[in-house]
Order: sequence, then structure tokens, then C-alpha cells
Amino acid sequence: MLWSLVTGFVVAIGLIVAIGAQNAWVLSQSMRGGHRGVIAMVCILCDAGLIILGVYGIQQVQALLPSLVPVLTALGIALLLWLSWQATRRAWLGTSGLQVSRADTPDSRWKTAGTALGITLLNPHVYLDTVVLIGSVGAQQAQPLWFTVGACLASFAWFSALTGFAPRLARWLSSPARWRAFDAGMAGLLLLVAVSLVPL
Repeated sequence: MLWSLVTGFVVAIGLIVAIGAQNAWVLSQSMRGGHRGVIAMVCILCDAGLIILGVYGIQQVQALLPSLVPVLTALGIALLLWLSWQATRRAWLGTSGLQVSRADTPDSRWKTAGTALGITLLNPHVYLDTVVLIGSVGAQQAQPLWFTVGACLASFAWFSALTGFAPRLARWLSSPARWRAFDAGMAGLLLLVAVSLVPL
């Protein structure tokens, strides 16, 4: 149980926290006081739905096409290794850092929710990450339910922290040195998960 929970958390957090448009937008809006609870709820619920769809959808595919899941698992291992390499490269170069911009007034609650939904669901990478990668890894776990719980907890922890502690995080995450240390640790964790998925 514990290994599946931790694996789900590590795989998901390694994908979710990658610097990108969604995280920059979430942090920027939260710094402006732009309905932090709405933003966090939309992002977390979207992630949870896609993670559940991936883990249990892949299991249905396995029942129908058993030969497809090993292929997806191999692709998942390759992607995890690539992500680990990218994190290692960023840590070595030490050039990463989260940059956000401020605006004068926040948008309305509904506009904020709609924008958060669009930024999350209109990004093609979210389907590759949550449905394909997380789903294929989760399907290989002895206890996929706990893997799913761990992955959803990662989303909850990240977006709760990003929205709840936005002003402090904006200063902390803008430091390339801190992202360098974070990337180094994440590279090692992603490599460990990738190795654990290799069939013996």
C-alpha cells in the first residue's frame, strides 16, 4: 500500500510541478487575490478526474488488448527517464525559476474558473501526463487505488500550496538556486520510479 501511494505521489508531483503556463498563471492569479479557492478546486478536480480515468481506463484497455499495456508501460518508462534527464539538465545548468507577472485587479469568480478550466483541459500535455503516463504506471501497481490516492494527493498538495502561499512562494520559487536543488531531487525520484517499472 505504502509503495503504491508514494509512487503515485512522486510520479504525479514530478509532472505537475514542471514549470509551465498553468503554474505561472495559477501563481500569478493567486498573488492578485484572484479567487484562490476556485482556482485550486478547478485544477485539483480536473487532475483527479483525469488520473482516475487514466488508471482505471488503462485497466479496461488491458482487459481488451493485453498486449497494449506493456507498450504503454515501456513508453511510460521512457518518458520518466526523459523527465529525469530534463530535471538533471536543469539542475546542472541552474537556469530554471518561476517568473510571474502582476495585474491590477482580479477577474470575476466565473471568469477565473473558466480560464482555469481552459488552461488545464486545452493543454494536450495534460492528457499525455495524467491519462497515459500516470494511467499506465498506475495500472502496473499491486494496489492501483492507493496509487490513485497518492497521485491525487500530489495534485491537492501542489495546488493548495501554490494558491495558499502564493506571495511567499513567488519569492521562493523565483530563485534558480532553489529550483536547482528541487530539480536534482526530483530527477533522482523519477529515475527510481522508472527503474522500479522495468520487468524483471
